[in-house]
Amino acid sequence: MIQITRRLVISVLAGMALGVVCVIGANIRFGGQMATYLVFALWFNRLVMGITIGAPWGEVSLSKSLTRGALLGLIVSFAYYSTTGFADIVSFLAGVIYGVIIEFLVFKMTNPRVKNQ
Repeated sequence: MIQITRRLVISVLAGMALGVVCVIGANIRFGGQMATYLVFALWFNRLVMGITIGAPWGEVSLSKSLTRGALLGLIVSFAYYSTTGFADIVSFLAGVIYGVIIEFLVFKMTNPRVKNQ
């Protein structure tokens, strides 16, 4: 059974929001000519990234957390990247950055040691 934690909620919401940012950026890059299914797939990829990062991983330092975010962002974004025939490198690389952003937000918002400093 999946436990809905604060970490999961924050990361899913961040993934959804970053998905919107990513879709807007992709639409601009492709001149508004993206197929609807690709727009949805890109947004959904960011949602999946949020779910993956929001899993109940063990507590680690900020640097390890950011590395984990980059790695998970890379892995999850590769799914979308491969479906584009390896053509949308910008969205792929943005996924790595988004993974870091999500982990950073989760770390700052859930780590009690950081809140008290």
